Amino acid sequence: MVIAIKDKIKNLNIVIGCPIGCRYCYVRNNSRRFHMTDDFSKPVFFENKLRLFDTKKPKIFLLTGMSDLAYWEKEWLQKVSDMAAVTPRNTYLFLTKRPERLKIQTDLDNLWFGVTVTCSAERGRIAALKKNVRAKHYHVTFEPLSDSVGDVDLSGVGWVVVGTETGNCKGKIPTEKIWAQGLAAQAISQGVPVFMKEDLCGILSEDEMIQQFPKEFES
Repeated sequence: MVIAIKDKIKNLNIVIGCPIGCRYCYVRNNSRRFHMTDDFSKPVFFENKLRLFDTKKPKIFLLTGMSDLAYWEKEWLQKVSDMAAVTPRNTYLFLTKRPERLKIQTDLDNLWFGVTVTCSAERGRIAALKKNVRAKHYHVTFEPLSDSVGDVDLSGVGWVVVGTETGNCKGKIPTEKIWAQGLAAQAISQGVPVFMKEDLCGILSEDEMIQQFPKEFES
């Protein structure tokens, strides 16, 4: 049975807004539709959501579902890190498309820093992430996957996610089966768990879907 990633990882959008302006960004439209902020290009920190970190049961949160970590203010990340330090039962995930803008060092075991790679031209983001963020855990999201990417060095990476573009956005590039399978094969050969998102169903059969989580996510 194919599972949805949201069943395991919860979005907690503690920051809303991003100035990058990706063509395929659906969250920008959602923000405008529901009037979440006055200007999506200017990130806003919702500090009151820090209270949601205090959970009774362990949870895994993605904190950048509607933002990019590279455009967070330093004090925002510090406040998040401070709360993460006192809620070690939870796991907190971050993503960025601009790792070259970051300068982070942390020993917290429940913070995972990731980078988004959509095509072969963006492979260098993985090395840039590990160079600029000194942390215990890294992950890479290949979504929306728009070409074969090619050979990738996943040394030090703890998890890989693969997905395709959804919706009917102009210029949409559907992911090809061989691209997704090639990435999954590379991850597995390098000992990295890989999760194929549910939106790949139809491109891949249910039997071809690989949905693995890091052992650190087990609770």
